[in-house]
Amino acid sequence: MIISKPKKGHLLIAEPSIIGDLSFNRSVILLADYNEQGSIGFILNKPLEYTLNDLIPETEAAFKVHNGGPVEQDNLYFIHQVPDLIPDSIEISHGVYWGGNFDAVLELLNANKLTGSDIRFFLGYSGWDAKQLDNELESQAWIVSENVYKNELIEKCCDSFWKEKMLELGGDYSLWSNAPENPSYN
Repeated sequence: MIISKPKKGHLLIAEPSIIGDLSFNRSVILLADYNEQGSIGFILNKPLEYTLNDLIPETEAAFKVHNGGPVEQDNLYFIHQVPDLIPDSIEISHGVYWGGNFDAVLELLNANKLTGSDIRFFLGYSGWDAKQLDNELESQAWIVSENVYKNELIEKCCDSFWKEKMLELGGDYSLWSNAPENPSYN
């Protein structure tokens, strides 16, 4: 379902027209915050070649790390659905949380108490200054959609998530679902 005004917890789906934008082409972003000062989100469908234990030697957890966006790509962020295990978590919506006590996360990882459906890690985030996202929405760079997956979103997201969202939107969008990532390769 397409929504006209975003709020935290909604999904931003890249319009097919933003071809050539290396950061956001075919991205699906979870909006972690949306307010007058700006917006923050995490790209859900762009896994990196790294695993968590590549980046943090204190753990053997081989969780996949994703590209969260072009801002602060030297910092690690995470979303999860286990606030009872991770103190200081901030609820985004529908049982999906952002951040929390990272020492607790490391302890849980090393004790094998977290699974890939509990938590997702990102290098960087997607950020917009005040009104920047609104301007991009007006120029039709994004489609705003409800998070119908609720807290199952972490497990649901995969490389083909953008294509799945295009098929769900139907109409002309379904045609784009099978188009090559760069139409000039056609």
